[in-house]
Amino acid sequence: MRNLKIGFIGLGLIGGSIAKSIKRVYDNHTIVAYNRSAAARECALRDGTADIVTEQADEHFSDCDYIFLCTPVEQNIRYLKCLKEIISENCIITDVGSVKGNIHTAIEQLSLSKNFIGGHPMAGSEKTGYTNSDSHLLENAYYAITPTKEVSSERTNEFFALISSIGALPVLLDYREHDYAVAAISHVPHLIAACLVNLVKDNDSDRETMKLLAAGGFKDITRIASSSPDMWQQICSTNRDNIATLLEKYIQSLKEIKTAIEKNTPHSVYDLFEKSRDYRDSFSNQTHGLITKIYTLYCDIIDESGSISTIAGILAKNNISIKNIGIVNNRETEAGVLRIEFYEQMASEFACQLLADCGYTVYTDK
Repeated sequence: MRNLKIGFIGLGLIGGSIAKSIKRVYDNHTIVAYNRSAAARECALRDGTADIVTEQADEHFSDCDYIFLCTPVEQNIRYLKCLKEIISENCIITDVGSVKGNIHTAIEQLSLSKNFIGGHPMAGSEKTGYTNSDSHLLENAYYAITPTKEVSSERTNEFFALISSIGALPVLLDYREHDYAVAAISHVPHLIAACLVNLVKDNDSDRETMKLLAAGGFKDITRIASSSPDMWQQICSTNRDNIATLLEKYIQSLKEIKTAIEKNTPHSVYDLFEKSRDYRDSFSNQTHGLITKIYTLYCDIIDESGSISTIAGILAKNNISIKNIGIVNNRETEAGVLRIEFYEQMASEFACQLLADCGYTVYTDK
């Protein structure tokens, strides 16, 4: 690939990870970066990710081949107005927002259609900020690419190649198709998870029996309800039409299964679980999805002093980092009593083999 000058406006988790990934693969590319926080700018310069840092989005970006907008959606659109007066004719602006419709509309209004390729890296973490960015965060993660019709095929192909080269899996989509898809696989599920948590909260007894027994399966399917309220309010606002459409379809399916349960028609309930099981089992485990995956195993142990520390010791001796570990009191859905979470799939697989070799019975999620 030709030598490129690539600008970054925003050096948070995603912006920082993309910049680090590019620098890891291409030490000949020049990276110029702006971030509102001086600490992130200084850190990127110090660790060699950025070659140039600036205190504002200024003329340093004027000769960039690509500029990544990695700030919240509203701020990205504000930066477009500034960049329009700065960028060269051949510069391509891209973004990393989870909703594409609003920025594509802004691009058209600003007559920047020939300079824009929308982007959405489908990776993330519960951690935020540049200090938590990682040069391998996007590996095997889908990366939606939504070019305008006015962008040349040569620039789209080059951007596609750039994203592929850092280990991500680019997928070319119309921005409208993208927004409808992510509403179904991410935005609506976050709303459902929040509603499920509030269902328990609003219907629990004074003794909080539901909260006491909520473990394992319930905590897993509602994990994403712990996401940032500010971020998800913004996402729901920017993709509201798609979310509303899919929520209506989901509500209708709930009404149908409610009727089946009320009329005691077991075949309908069976069909629901059979179809969902078969479809979910067809999903690939080799790639990252939009909702951050957790890597978990369950291990049968005897409830006696030192049991957990013994297992933790086995893993520590083999340099395996544990994200979370604890006893599962509700074993309705889990096969094992000790639940261990890991940061990476490789660590989970290695731990599974180690514990099995030590005589433990180990189970993993599908």
